[in-house]
Amino acid sequence: MSVDKATVARIAHLARIGVGEDELEPLAAELSGILNWIEQLNEVDTETVPPMASVHDEALRWRADVINDGGKQADVVANAPDGDNDGDGAFFTVPKVIE
Repeated sequence: MSVDKATVARIAHLARIGVGEDELEPLAAELSGILNWIEQLNEVDTETVPPMASVHDEALRWRADVINDGGKQADVVANAPDGDNDGDGAFFTVPKVIE
């Protein structure tokens, strides 16, 4: 497929890209080369190739989908600069914001 200067100018206008008159011919040649390369790729028979998401055929490691309550409250409060863990429940101590 061949792209001419008028087509490149129209594409540039639609894409709102400023392309000078002296740049139209090189861009036309470059776009024609890209489209020719795509046509060559379309000639390759890929009917026997399965679709894939990656070039590596590896399965993802899955963890068990188990519901739990976390049980990390004391660990989280241990990282707090001023936390209180008095047995009733662990919580963060924050400065008073209302005067």
